[in-house]
Amino acid sequence: MRSKKYQKIKAKIDPQKIYTLDEAIDFIKENKRKGFDETIEAHVNLRLGEGGFSGTVSLPAGSTKNKKIAAFVTSERIKESEAAGADVVGSDDLIEKIKETGKADFDEAVAEPEMMAKLVKIAKILGPKGLMPNPKKGTITKDIASLIKKLKKGELFYKTDKGQIIHAALAKASWDKEKIKENIKAFIESIGKGKSAGGGGGDFIKQIVICSSMGPAIKIGLS
Repeated sequence: MRSKKYQKIKAKIDPQKIYTLDEAIDFIKENKRKGFDETIEAHVNLRLGEGGFSGTVSLPAGSTKNKKIAAFVTSERIKESEAAGADVVGSDDLIEKIKETGKADFDEAVAEPEMMAKLVKIAKILGPKGLMPNPKKGTITKDIASLIKKLKKGELFYKTDKGQIIHAALAKASWDKEKIKENIKAFIESIGKGKSAGGGGGDFIKQIVICSSMGPAIKIGLS
């Protein structure tokens, strides 16, 4: 059962209305929780055939959290990776430590191509947590420093779930309205561009809703 506060906020939303992005953000900010900075999420339902859909977007206003990044690199790239902002950096030593402890205390992992064969040793640890470097996510590269900097600034990987919906945490309710708008618009535009690049057009977006992490969903229009 949802709380009385949630039900009270939900009762203010017209379920038949498609809100503008400005209206939806204003509503969330006006009804945000006191003493807790909620995350603003977007959920985009796509109209797809077989297979999923994924992409990356650079969020202009930055990420909702400071991601802890691990870099699996050759010894020649350790200092470079540390200087770029990686929180955990190592080569064979880092792989062995994770293998021994079974712990992967970071939010994202990147790797040089040369390290991928060695990462097989800890694939069963990283894989279930979604931390295995992956070419589809763009987390395997020779230009490791640039990738680390992009992720620190707010580059986000997204993909559809089994219900053909993309879920993304894009902003905080306390942020300036324009920053919230920038991130949401960049995210939606990225999905449109990604599908268009694949030859599918833009009408595949079935529905977009935004909400706070503890609040009800608000349908918004594409424009």
